[in-house]
Amino acid sequence: MTGSEPLTIEEEYEMQQTWRTDDDKCTFIVLAKPLPDNDNNTFDSSRMIGDVNFYLNNVYNPHEAELEVMIAEDGCSGKGVATEVLQLMMHYAVHDVGVTDLVVRIKESNAASIHIFEQKFGFTETERSKAFQEVTLRRTVTDELRAEMKLW
Repeated sequence: MTGSEPLTIEEEYEMQQTWRTDDDKCTFIVLAKPLPDNDNNTFDSSRMIGDVNFYLNNVYNPHEAELEVMIAEDGCSGKGVATEVLQLMMHYAVHDVGVTDLVVRIKESNAASIHIFEQKFGFTETERSKAFQEVTLRRTVTDELRAEMKLW
């Protein structure tokens, strides 16, 4: 999880109502992979385990996307789901939306998320806020990052 506060799955459902209307936000729902004996219904809302977002909210840089991911369902974290959906979201943001800069704000206590962004995605710490107890990590979209994305 990035800088947002933990939400219950019910709160996640409530947040869905605004996602379709915000011009400065892109949200995808994260679904658990279907079980082999399931009917594989793509629209089965009981498979919802979280969401991944980016926000275009930097008035000084309209091409900067702030990423956020939340895997809210018990038993689904620590299995690479966040990494996989972040790869998809970053690819979409860069190649389809034209994002040139990526930023995340993560609670200082969330070592797992900091690890994902620093070690797996090459983000660098640029700020630390004692007031919010969070760390800001950034990565500029370069040819190197685009090449990495091809390997995802």
